[in-house]
Amino acid sequence: MTVALERDPEREIEYPDSDGQPMADNTLQFRWIVLIKENLEYLFLPQADVFVAGDLLWYPVEGRPDIRVAPDVMVAFGRPKGERGSYRQWQEGNIAPQVVFEILSPGNTTKEMSRKLLFYNRYGVDEYYIYDPDKNELTGLERQQGELLPIETIENWVSPRLGIRFELTASTLNLYDPQGNLFLTPVQIRQRAEYEAQRADQEAQRAKLEAQRADQAMQQAEYEAQRAEAEKARADRMAAKLQALGIDPN
Repeated sequence: MTVALERDPEREIEYPDSDGQPMADNTLQFRWIVLIKENLEYLFLPQADVFVAGDLLWYPVEGRPDIRVAPDVMVAFGRPKGERGSYRQWQEGNIAPQVVFEILSPGNTTKEMSRKLLFYNRYGVDEYYIYDPDKNELTGLERQQGELLPIETIENWVSPRLGIRFELTASTLNLYDPQGNLFLTPVQIRQRAEYEAQRADQEAQRAKLEAQRADQAMQQAEYEAQRAEAEKARADRMAAKLQALGIDPN
């Protein structure tokens, strides 16, 4: 008697963790990807159910490893933090990343970006942001009535999902968290920490100097008080001697 074993599609279908493409085409694109990903990671650090990733393959359809894309940065609300080789949506409560970022480089083609827009629109992204650091151009799209539609006024736009504000200046894009703190690179964060440490050290040295001056002033006051007491005691002795001689000291 032979027993037919059930086929396990999960074992037969491979979902590669890499698409063979580099994370970034140049240092500028890489810096922006890291800047956004790391700051969003820190922003949602207190929330255990917000997953942030950079350059991670997203597979939205089980059994279709050919349907995939790797957003430069993506945020999935309602999913736990943790390490992943790829984001397989059917293993993630069927929750699609709600927010994605793409940082353009000269190698990005119009066809490629059009394909990504169709992908994100079809598979449930709520907010899609595209920044070209070379041209300093920002485009945002928000899901309205089931479709990703362009955000007409992107300047000072506040993301409904992330709560961050976009400020496009004449030379660059600034991103601010809900408390108004500017997104900084790891190098800038370390520089600021070192600067704050130096300021704290200077303040400590200044406080120490003020304490020394106060101590010296107290010692001087005590010396003056002792001197005054000694002068009074000497005057009292002189008055007593004069009185003993029958002379009125006054």
